[in-house]
Amino acid sequence: MNNVVRSSNHSPLQQRGEEKRERDALLPAVDIIEESNALKLVADMPGVTPETLNVELDNNVLSLEGEIALDMPEGLSPLHAEIRGKRFARRFNLSHEVNSDAITATIVNGVLTLTLPKKDNHRTRRIEVQVA
Repeated sequence: MNNVVRSSNHSPLQQRGEEKRERDALLPAVDIIEESNALKLVADMPGVTPETLNVELDNNVLSLEGEIALDMPEGLSPLHAEIRGKRFARRFNLSHEVNSDAITATIVNGVLTLTLPKKDNHRTRRIEVQVA
């Protein structure tokens, strides 16, 4: 199952403005878990809500982007912030083994979980051995 999902954060075809936007973004930590019938991507994107999250698939490139929405009490402003970026962004090249029409996504408390089902002809199956 090599190269089913490959991280691709830098493309030579990106325009300068898009490259700067990518550099200003934080890379979320992502765990990739392979199951017999699907892959699961779990991305840590603290501060991102369903309203500020954008997940897109274009030409087998999966893009995750989320704006950080920090809630500050009215009338207060931060003196120091440990987070420099205001958004997360990450891109992955998907293999032909992924059924891109059946991808699902959920986000709970800043943890994005994507389920990427494998196509039927690429799923692991057990072959019964017959006794002759």
